[in-house]
Amino acid sequence: MYPVIFSIGPITVYSFGVMLAIAFLMAGNVVGRELARKGLDPELASSMVLWAAVGGLVGSRLLSLIDDWSGFIARPFAFIFTGAGFVFYGGLLGGFMTVSWFIWRRGLPWLRVTDCIAPGLAIGQAIGRIGCQLAGDGDWGMPSAVPWAMRYPNAIIGWESWVRENGLPADVRVHPAPIYESLAYGAVFLVLWAMRRTPHPDGLLLWWYLLLSGVVRFLVEFVRINPKIAFGLSEAQHVSLVLVVIASIQIWRSTGPASLAAPARVGSAKPPAV
Repeated sequence: MYPVIFSIGPITVYSFGVMLAIAFLMAGNVVGRELARKGLDPELASSMVLWAAVGGLVGSRLLSLIDDWSGFIARPFAFIFTGAGFVFYGGLLGGFMTVSWFIWRRGLPWLRVTDCIAPGLAIGQAIGRIGCQLAGDGDWGMPSAVPWAMRYPNAIIGWESWVRENGLPADVRVHPAPIYESLAYGAVFLVLWAMRRTPHPDGLLLWWYLLLSGVVRFLVEFVRINPKIAFGLSEAQHVSLVLVVIASIQIWRSTGPASLAAPARVGSAKPPAV
């Protein structure tokens, strides 16, 4: 693990932050290319990435704070400014809200623009999870004997304390869950990238992104160490199920019998009702 790349005085450069920046840059490039292909201004991509970064980081931190309120109360400054502790679904919601606001303010067709964003989200997640792997920010998996299982001794979140508190042997190895997610989200990106040139109603790529990424996160959670909150499922799994249901309904509405009876409206500037 390489959670810290270097430190100069009070300035610390975290590997997670570097990979997050690369993820945003790559996502912005993908979004810009898709905006241009659909006849929209590709320069808007940089503004969308900025708003997504602001909303995503704030939303991610807020959900992290809610999930670990006692840790925040105990060490509020360290909790906020550490290089770890980001919750993806909080970031997704925060970024979604700020980018949607930007789209609305510019009077852009919401569904068409979010179709351009969907592949960028997937590749951004794939790269971002590499940052999680490098940082060892606590999202590793459960103990395992698979050949590729590994340890996280230099993790930014205390590996030794986690091992000790759970009564595990010092040489325990675990599933490298961030690697699983990085590979899976990379596959989601490839699927969406292949689908984008096939004629489809506006918004369909967004719904497929939510469906596929929701399935990925739901399955990976079975090997992660996140606590179960209800029905034997984690918080992320419950959110994933909601997103999969919403996406499935929207895909059916876009491509099912009803869509054949009445042509779908394209270029809607507002999110559709669910």
